[in-house]
Amino acid sequence: MKANRQDKIIEIIQQNDIETQEELAHLLAAAGFHVTQATISRDIRALHLEKIPDGKGGSKYSYPQEKEADREKYLRIFKDGYSNILQAGNIVVIKTVSGMAMAVAAALDHMMIPEIVGCIAGDDTIMCASKSDDDAKKAIEQITKLLTEL
Repeated sequence: MKANRQDKIIEIIQQNDIETQEELAHLLAAAGFHVTQATISRDIRALHLEKIPDGKGGSKYSYPQEKEADREKYLRIFKDGYSNILQAGNIVVIKTVSGMAMAVAAALDHMMIPEIVGCIAGDDTIMCASKSDDDAKKAIEQITKLLTEL
């Protein structure tokens, strides 16, 4: 899955000095993610990775710290407001604590789950549209995984 692969990319570059896409591809393959250079290039753009000096005369990929801080903030908001989740066809319905749906939906939007094409929030309910029933199921799996983070 794209989200799992991108999470692994962030983990790899935070634990290793990765200078090239080839190095990243090798470590991704060792972790069970066999991808093309084009996929890695798209992931680098999507994650807004930066090249920074590595302190040894070269450069390395870096995940901007402010983005990681934002991710943690949004995860915390999401967890604080989340109550439960269910699927209704291609719609993901998320129940929240009363008054928290708008904040949780905004946090969810910032998490950029690719299977979710849009959300509408009320007081304690969020309806997230996806393109298909399968995409809704994948989105629920990703959201459930996010709830275990932090």
